[in-house]
Amino acid sequence: MPLPSTAEHTRLAEHRSRSVDWKLWGPYLSERAWGTVREDYSPRGTAWRYFTHDQARSRAYRWSEDGLLGICDRRQNLCVALAVWNERDPILKERLFGLAGPEGNHGEDVKEYYFYLDSTPTHSYMRALYKYPQAAFPYQQLVDVNRDRGRLKPEFELLDTGVFDSDRYFDIFSEYAKASPTDVLLRVTIVNRGPDPAPLHVLPQLWFRNTWSWGYTWMVRPELHAEGPGAILANAKHLPGQWLYCDGAPELWFTENESNAERLWGQPNASPYVKDSFNDALVHSAPGRLNPQQRGTKAAAHYHLSLAAGETAVLRLRLTGQAVESPFDNFETVFKQRAGEADEFYATVMPARLSEDERRVMRQACAGLLWSKQYYGYDIDQWLEGDPAGPPPPSQRLQGRNADWMHLHTSDILSMPDKWEYPWFAAWDLAFHCLPLALIDPDFAKRQLILMLREWYMHPNGQIPAYEWSFSDVNPPVHAWACWRVYKIDRRITGRADVSFLERVFLKLLLNFTWWVNRKDTAGHNIFQGGFLGLDNIGVFDRSAPLPTGGYLEQADGTSWMGMFCLNLLAMALELARHNPAYEDMATKFLEHFIYIAHAINHMGGSEHSLWDPVDGFYYDALHLPDGTQFPLKVRSLVGLIPLFAVETLEPDLLDVLPRFKRRMNWFLENRPQLVQSVASLTAPGLGGRRLLSIVDRGKLDRILPRLLDPDQFLGEYGIRALSRAHLKYPYELRVDGSVRRVTYEPAESTTGLFGGNSNWRGPIWFPTNFLMIESLQKYHHYYGDSYVAECPRGSGRMLTLDEVAADLSRRLIGLFRRDTAGRRPVYGGTERFQRDPHWRDCVLFYEYFHGDNGAGLGASHQTGWTGLVAKLIQQSGGET
Repeated sequence: MPLPSTAEHTRLAEHRSRSVDWKLWGPYLSERAWGTVREDYSPRGTAWRYFTHDQARSRAYRWSEDGLLGICDRRQNLCVALAVWNERDPILKERLFGLAGPEGNHGEDVKEYYFYLDSTPTHSYMRALYKYPQAAFPYQQLVDVNRDRGRLKPEFELLDTGVFDSDRYFDIFSEYAKASPTDVLLRVTIVNRGPDPAPLHVLPQLWFRNTWSWGYTWMVRPELHAEGPGAILANAKHLPGQWLYCDGAPELWFTENESNAERLWGQPNASPYVKDSFNDALVHSAPGRLNPQQRGTKAAAHYHLSLAAGETAVLRLRLTGQAVESPFDNFETVFKQRAGEADEFYATVMPARLSEDERRVMRQACAGLLWSKQYYGYDIDQWLEGDPAGPPPPSQRLQGRNADWMHLHTSDILSMPDKWEYPWFAAWDLAFHCLPLALIDPDFAKRQLILMLREWYMHPNGQIPAYEWSFSDVNPPVHAWACWRVYKIDRRITGRADVSFLERVFLKLLLNFTWWVNRKDTAGHNIFQGGFLGLDNIGVFDRSAPLPTGGYLEQADGTSWMGMFCLNLLAMALELARHNPAYEDMATKFLEHFIYIAHAINHMGGSEHSLWDPVDGFYYDALHLPDGTQFPLKVRSLVGLIPLFAVETLEPDLLDVLPRFKRRMNWFLENRPQLVQSVASLTAPGLGGRRLLSIVDRGKLDRILPRLLDPDQFLGEYGIRALSRAHLKYPYELRVDGSVRRVTYEPAESTTGLFGGNSNWRGPIWFPTNFLMIESLQKYHHYYGDSYVAECPRGSGRMLTLDEVAADLSRRLIGLFRRDTAGRRPVYGGTERFQRDPHWRDCVLFYEYFHGDNGAGLGASHQTGWTGLVAKLIQQSGGET
């Protein structure tokens, strides 16, 4: 199938072939660099306290920069972003504000309103919106009120402060259009939504990431200087000759991107020109803070506006790799052309039957994914050792966080979960990102998956790094699933099977699989632990910490994830075997290993105990105590549903073309019948002669599905809950050392501080696990066909095939964002401004998770990462039903 011939597809092809570098510039600038592990040099890893928001305007970052809706080059040498001041704020607004982890009653939380509205994969066109109050921004009020609230109370939001009352705010739209790979146009459109005239200072800023202050002789100091009215020339060793042209010949300001040592540490500055000079000059009218020679490493164009009620102002800038005599002659033409090409591109991605609202949701989901790319630079060895120009880091750090990851050295563009709350990669999040990304840029999706397996990421022992707060934490092993799915999506879109990609990732995934087997199967019985496995507070205990009881947990989800991992690698090996018969042996290995895992979870290595409870008809974790006793932890949660994910079908024609694999499989079936009986329908052909590989056989499926599809248990109006609603009435309790550990249904934010308290798996709806559930039900239907039906919802009398159940779940998840018959989006709950205001209601946020009963968005508000899976659901649904 030939690719569409749009201009954006041409750019993607040119970039893929490395003939034209269309992705040199992009939205790779973080929304927050303060409070991150990279910037933390404290003895005990107190990152939030070591580098605060209050310090950020004055203190040079060591590893990466942040800014407001900005861009940078792929190595983040040079950055462009906005700064604004309304003449009432105590500081210049250069970055988004939010609460640090210890300040929020539910952990860290951004307290701003900004929206990623559009982007093409090459960032040839981008559009975003920031809503800026005209009243003084209530920084201290947000900190104080949230700090005083307990976990049982909702978060105190920016709208709650009243600063947007009477629409007294500015809409600030940032748009970017590329005339060429090295020629980027910036259009800033400001609208006064308020009833009265209001002043606004807008400072588009251009600055170099500070690479020169750390004592390395090879780091050459770059320079910016004025090059005539409204023009700035940037020169750096790795990015020479960049001109920023500012329409209207505004006043140009210059300083240095260096720390204000006097403000921060009470030490004299080498120069009065420091990072916060623009703030001091504008907000405090401080003299002598701007370099009169008009040179430095940080510059700004100062636009002083006064907008009448409802008035719109437009600012134009151009960043280009060559001098231009008339930089704004074709400005509007380029913008019109690139915006039109973006429409043309997305018309080829979206099914024709989509409603206007579904198109809006899908396009903003794609925009959020693309805007959430970020430059991620981090050298663990250098970070632990410290820099020549700085004091030696505390010795405790050598035994502290990430000290075992000395090999990790990154300088890449990565897909981030959320550039404010999670401005660092998370491996299992990234795996989910890559599916919707593959719809619009398969090459980028494949490169992201490859990166996590490269030797400067993957540990020499085979572990994939989790996230920067602890690279050694263990996330669910979904990387193989993502690689396999992206391979198939790419093949469908391009008509070409990228076997080289599949083989490349398969070989590295073998190392990761071996790490799991060697490190997480304590007894060698194919029953796996793994810790919290991404599900934070879902259990009775913090599953990543030593148990207060002693002993260990045998985890139904850990074991099931490994069963799924086996099946993913089996599917990949079978596909590779079509091209190279040597892979038939690997396919046999993973078939047999899966059978052992399936047998173990249901029989525990031949003992009387198993993780399946035949009375309850559910899977539970098992607690093994030091005295040898063991018992199930009867919490009905996703832990007991994840065994459904370990499912795959084998096509009969595939077996016919792989005779060695077929012979070995038949031998195993005949000679290991006691093991094979634990695998659903491996011996009985189903629809179309298919074989089914599944931990859950038909009898167990008959027991689990009624719970899954029961509105009083797992089935919410907007998806599958992480914990059964039955625990609202019947909490699970476990007595340990004289105290009671309790798990109860909590559909919104967590009411405990377990695992940080900023996420909750005890009731809300989460996209990644819902998406896997949909895919799993589709696979079961692929085997059982229309002959297997289930009542959905339970008690409704409506009987659906498993494919129809999957479609129903998809509809529920899409319904979180789609306007209902009353014109309301469930994701916005009772926030009336988002439901009714025409300037707000079509700006869609993709939250981290969702209220288990009413669907309101919770957690990180810009987690388009895995919640961006809604784009894939909309695309495959074909339109509103």
